[in-house]
Amino acid sequence: MKTFFLMLMVGVITIPLLSYDNDKKIHDGFVSIFNGKNLDNWKIPEGDNGHWKVIDGVVDYDAESESKGDKSLWTQKSYKDFELYVDFRIKATPWKNSHVPLILPSGLHKLDENGKEINITMPDSDSGILLRGVGKCQANIWCWPIGCGEVYGYRMDAAMPPEVRRGATPKTNADKNIGEWNTFKITFKSDRMTVELNGITVIENALMPGIPASGPIGLQHHGEKKDGEWVAPPSLVQFRNIYIKEL
Repeated sequence: MKTFFLMLMVGVITIPLLSYDNDKKIHDGFVSIFNGKNLDNWKIPEGDNGHWKVIDGVVDYDAESESKGDKSLWTQKSYKDFELYVDFRIKATPWKNSHVPLILPSGLHKLDENGKEINITMPDSDSGILLRGVGKCQANIWCWPIGCGEVYGYRMDAAMPPEVRRGATPKTNADKNIGEWNTFKITFKSDRMTVELNGITVIENALMPGIPASGPIGLQHHGEKKDGEWVAPPSLVQFRNIYIKEL
């Protein structure tokens, strides 16, 4: 009886706290772009065949969209300057990635004494929040030691100035454990991007040269199978509590 009473009390305390946080976002001018019931406000990839779906109030993806084109999930609306909140979690890591680099604060990869890139093997899944309608600009979601939030497309672009590649590299790893929920707060103003992860700033006012002035927001597809086996890190992810405020 005591155990049941404690469980009941935890439920009574926890649910209002979660509700209050989202109500406060609305009070502060944020708008929900995921209603927890269906994918209204989103463009489901043509031919997806039910792989992007809503389960128990969250956007759930199994990384197996059957679309012949872009498999990512995009908002119907385009956005210019904004603040965006997104909860996300990696739900499984069946793929073992043997080519995970050690990333220096400069954004470059650490080399051994022979000038070869150092790689490690670790469980990995891969997704991201796509911004302004382009895959190059995203807050990454993955298991790499550098942590979520990095802007891979800009960090890896050798044509970019060193300060741009450095700015696209997370200052610290603020990830929670695999399987746990994380929260992004992403701010975009003009061509500058800031990412807070679980309350910690990991990307700060980073310059994104050439970024479009506006575009939709996407939840990224990643990964593919061959003969029933993953051959790249899949986006086995879930999303919830997606709120945006246009600036």
